[in-house]
Amino acid sequence: MPTASLSHRRDDSLFLNLSEQETRFLDQVRAFVADEVLPCTREWETNTAFPDDIWPRLGELGLLSMTLPKELGGGGWSCRVYVEACRELAKGDPALSMNIAAINALCVGHIATFGTQEQKDKYLPGIVRGDIKLAWGLTEPDAGSDARRVRSSATPIAGRDGWFHLNGEKMFITNGGKADLIIIAANCDPSVSADGKSAWLLETNQPGWELLERIHTIGVRASNTVRFKMENAEAWHTPCTFTEAIGLLYRGRLGIAGMALGIAEKAHELCSEYSTQREQFNRKLCDMQSVQNMLADNETEIEAARLLLQKGATLFDQGKDVIKASSMAKLYASETANRVTNRAIQIHGGRGMTFDYLVEKLWRDAKLTEIGEGCSEIQRMVIAKQVIKALPA
Repeated sequence: MPTASLSHRRDDSLFLNLSEQETRFLDQVRAFVADEVLPCTREWETNTAFPDDIWPRLGELGLLSMTLPKELGGGGWSCRVYVEACRELAKGDPALSMNIAAINALCVGHIATFGTQEQKDKYLPGIVRGDIKLAWGLTEPDAGSDARRVRSSATPIAGRDGWFHLNGEKMFITNGGKADLIIIAANCDPSVSADGKSAWLLETNQPGWELLERIHTIGVRASNTVRFKMENAEAWHTPCTFTEAIGLLYRGRLGIAGMALGIAEKAHELCSEYSTQREQFNRKLCDMQSVQNMLADNETEIEAARLLLQKGATLFDQGKDVIKASSMAKLYASETANRVTNRAIQIHGGRGMTFDYLVEKLWRDAKLTEIGEGCSEIQRMVIAKQVIKALPA
């Protein structure tokens, strides 16, 4: 079975209702992935970094500003297009997909939603071009799933309206080692934000910001995940509450769901193709019932994950509440990615555990999708709370 046949057999646009312009954009993303991403994924992993020249290229393609409204210089694409782009990118390199998902939903989304006009004028043109690299700084050594445990603090700088000194540490920050500008969540006086926390724009080319370590992970190794500290670092306040800022996670979770789905689809394609080529006991693997069962489970779970993702993205585009839908999509897609990549290695047998086959990398990359942007346990808590909330009093 040729690898492409699975994609042709599945009607990706069945429930998306994409416009001709949206379809052309996604076609460009697919071509970019095939020509410039997938051939480099092993090199990027080995180097544990993306090449510096990829950022202007991403800017040229519009991948750094998908969620930015057109009037602000972005693509103004729908959430449906955003998640499809994350999905396609993950088929080439999951770490790149993760970066693009976070940059669009959390970083660009934050500046577009909460930034002042002066902040937008200063940063957005460079962000769109790929000249200003971004990261989102929420997680800390003692604040992971419990985001409200952040200890970083912000104090006003006398005589500089809107500017604060930040102190504290952040860790597990995606693209933090490359970022020129980081959105930082920190504690503040209630007079600044009603819930005692807010977010700031911090430029990294200052003495108050110090990179402490590069965190090397087993998967998504090119993502440049780091730990850093701030000592009286100067940062520009974006007027919002903490609750408003982390509300961006709902679209972000849909992006990670798209990433997970792309990983699962790529792994399914690879093991399906391999099963038609490998013979044991005088039979092709694809003729064995046990292997057919795994392929059937892959196909069914991938399709279910796609439908959950498309529903969540469509609800977002309609301006509806996506708290439960985004958590359901992220939960199911991420766990599907881990099940599918595990089966892909099983079908490949011993070869699947070697660096000669891409399924082992997808297997390692998939695990992050169950942890980042809220682990599976948190997603189940969110879903359950929404279910209980909807029950009759």
